[in-house]
Amino acid sequence: MPASQKSLASPAGASAGARQRTGLAVAAIGAVLFSGKAIVAKLMYRYNVDAVMVITLRMLFAVPLFMAIGWWQSMRLPPLSWADRGRVLMLGFIGYYLSSFLDFLGLQYITAGLERLILFLTPSFVVLATAFGFKRHISRQQWISLLLAYAGIVLVLAHDLDVSGSQVWLGAALVLGSALSYAVYLIASGELVARIGSLRLVAYAMCVSTACCVVQYLVLGRPWGELLQPAPVMWLSVINAVFCTVLPVSLTMMAVARIGAPMASQAGMIGPVSTLFLGFWLLGEPITVVQLAGSALVMGGIYLLSRGKTARG
Repeated sequence: MPASQKSLASPAGASAGARQRTGLAVAAIGAVLFSGKAIVAKLMYRYNVDAVMVITLRMLFAVPLFMAIGWWQSMRLPPLSWADRGRVLMLGFIGYYLSSFLDFLGLQYITAGLERLILFLTPSFVVLATAFGFKRHISRQQWISLLLAYAGIVLVLAHDLDVSGSQVWLGAALVLGSALSYAVYLIASGELVARIGSLRLVAYAMCVSTACCVVQYLVLGRPWGELLQPAPVMWLSVINAVFCTVLPVSLTMMAVARIGAPMASQAGMIGPVSTLFLGFWLLGEPITVVQLAGSALVMGGIYLLSRGKTARG
């Protein structure tokens, strides 16, 4: 038996494979939930709220849960160093506040389909930065799975690529900024999560993001009474906070801790494809045979990734 097969057949190899598959599953579930934020935002925009209101309500409903998680983690783990506190502040600003705000702002100018297409650049940003910036090996199987998934997403979203209108380039630039911000967050968090813990990092970073949202709200001079929106907006905000924020970001960080940022971001490519079906269900957007074929390619890419060896070092 070849050495590589012996390695995979050994208990250590089997354990590593199971850990990788679990990490990919966790990342995929987190991505599906996280991608739902675009659908929720589109539903909220029907009630004449703007991006500032969407992100502020989202974070205000989410922060009590993150504060509870942070307190629980602080009881179990040693305190952070001052250097790590600074890194958490940076990640909270870039990864959740800036990325989410740019995304919600861009959704006011472009379709959800074009937004999904642009956000699909995030995994390639992470993989390329990891490969060239940190000199880490990316396996051929990972590259093939990435290309396969991208081919599928082009089919899924081709009919949504509408670049008409005077403000579409502004919206596209804002969402591209969101993708870049989140890629930076994933890369930087991969270096930090091993030291301070995935759930603690998420909890602290999201508290920082909430503080940024409140400061932004005050700087813009918005009245506090404006936060009392109609019941549908409030309920959508609760859904956005719990199911599109707390759960997915926690799952994503758990996945990064298990399989690293490059593989977690690639597994996340399933997220915008899931938005295709959520859009059909909740927004009445049509689904074509070509889109279903593209979804199959994306799923094939994720499956290929799950069958490969872990490549983190």
